[in-house]
Amino acid sequence: MLNAILIDDDQSNLSSLGEKLGRHCPQIRIVARCDNARDGQQAIDRLQPDVVFLDIEMPVMNGFLMLQHVSYRQFALIFVTAYDHYAIKAIRYSALDYLVKPVDIDELKAAVAKAEANRTNQSAESQVQLLLEYVQKKQPRRIGIPTFEGLQFVNIDDIIYLEASANYTYIHLTGSLTFLVSRTLKEFDELLPTETFLRIHHAHMINKSFVERYIRGDGGQVVMSNGVTLDVAKRKKAEFLQAISF
Repeated sequence: MLNAILIDDDQSNLSSLGEKLGRHCPQIRIVARCDNARDGQQAIDRLQPDVVFLDIEMPVMNGFLMLQHVSYRQFALIFVTAYDHYAIKAIRYSALDYLVKPVDIDELKAAVAKAEANRTNQSAESQVQLLLEYVQKKQPRRIGIPTFEGLQFVNIDDIIYLEASANYTYIHLTGSLTFLVSRTLKEFDELLPTETFLRIHHAHMINKSFVERYIRGDGGQVVMSNGVTLDVAKRKKAEFLQAISF
């Protein structure tokens, strides 16, 4: 069983989520329901749950601010929120789960199953730290990426380039390391800082710091520091040349 705390300032949302968990997620035991962030913080530190379902927008103290004050962070965190682009981007950057209201049953079951599978994962506190750095307007130098083995934290300054592979992405790092991750290149295009990374082709995104040479052509080609040569799409040529001040 997973002990869970539900935190949402809307009582109807608390009731709805509790009812859905009770009917569709028998592995969840709800140990506390809190309708404000202060009570949620105290319940987390007192009860040390396995999973927390947390709303973001709450009066007085929102979900992100509450996380700054909790002492115990070894729990799976699942946000339950209305859609907000910046909040969702921060959540995805730290590889945390989120559910959009009204909560879809299949998505709820998938999030709970993931929390159960990763209950012994020691990365929870690192994920929360990444999230808080992001929402505090600090651009973290690490990113959490979901791999087939679990979760990998990568220093973004070690990424040479990213390569699309259908709905997956190969991340090529310094030291001849490569990870296949279950995210699309489009997602990384939205998450990684534009001052460092540039999409040069539908299949490739590069770290501008690792560009060694540009070869002229219709779009041209770029040679990266690891010796790999990548095509630059014709439509991306002007943007690329401006970005590297060629």
